[in-house]
Amino acid sequence: MLSSARKVAVLARELADETEQARQLAPALVEQLKAHDLLRLGLTADLGGAEPTTAEVLEMAETLAIGDASAGWCVSIAATSSLLGAYLPAKGGQEVFGDPRAVAAGVWAPRAKGTAVDGGVRISGRWGFCSGIRHSEWIFLGFVQDGQVRTAAFATAELTVLDTWKTTGLRGTGSTDVVADDVFVPDHRVFSVLDGPPAGARALQRFPLFGFFAASIAAAALGNARGAMNEFVELATVRKPSGSNRSTAERSATQSAFAAAEAALRAARGLYYQAIDDAWQAAVADEPVSVELRTSLRLACTHAVRTAAEVVSTVYDLGGGSAIYEDSPLQRRFRDAHTATAHFQVNPATFELAGRLLLGLPTETGQL
Repeated sequence: MLSSARKVAVLARELADETEQARQLAPALVEQLKAHDLLRLGLTADLGGAEPTTAEVLEMAETLAIGDASAGWCVSIAATSSLLGAYLPAKGGQEVFGDPRAVAAGVWAPRAKGTAVDGGVRISGRWGFCSGIRHSEWIFLGFVQDGQVRTAAFATAELTVLDTWKTTGLRGTGSTDVVADDVFVPDHRVFSVLDGPPAGARALQRFPLFGFFAASIAAAALGNARGAMNEFVELATVRKPSGSNRSTAERSATQSAFAAAEAALRAARGLYYQAIDDAWQAAVADEPVSVELRTSLRLACTHAVRTAAEVVSTVYDLGGGSAIYEDSPLQRRFRDAHTATAHFQVNPATFELAGRLLLGLPTETGQL
């Protein structure tokens, strides 16, 4: 599957402009992602999943992001959403994922209210940041019912999809708003993500769910940074700054800054995958993943996203005047990197959360 991800990443890069202009993944790219089963990576075997490790899932998303950050982002969000197949009652899991080409998106924030009715719940509300909704047949959305936070699986055809995703970066993710107007959802498509792993969960589902969510954002950011580094190498070997006979790559200042950026990216990536592996080992052993391991994971994810943005900023600056034009991949990488840093799972407040825990202060850890 990683080999497939590498092949599709090449296509993602070729179609990056089309994806950006349409503000959703290019249809030809979606077709290949579905053909290689790269939008259902979190499913259990009974729902047709290959059951890779957490690190393997995230490396595939990272690889896609090397081609185009929006592609990697949508793959990681789809992986996170497909994890919820194990949380659904069996009937719901088959309804949502029984079609081997069915893809789900998800926004777990409880932005709606639900009212219990015979056989299910009626829900009304509006959710933002619905990444991948344009190519997803289903979407998991959070709501409040009788004071309890729950999640429902909606068929996207039942919702109104708004055209609100007009942003600086990650335009191709199509992370627009959706509205539910008194939509009925049967009980077999309603569950809670706050009660811990479902009974009989496999290792992938025992991995911290909110930690996986943060890691999915970091995977896209790391891949985007690597893509920016690759594209800068292509630029630097041929570009000659005004008034110079040497290429950008031949300048000592470029060499020093580029090497420092490479070291920073490798270090952040190493910490990231080490934290993932540590938590994975606990999940495989069917042990509770400790607060210490979950803190390390969230810290590594936030550090990865913010370091990735710094790395992209470095090569963007090194690109000089050529990087500012719309047809430069570096300016898209720059915008995508700094859009990722705004995500609530990896924003500066997560350093405060980790810091409180590292300092031994009382801290709510339910969504760590």
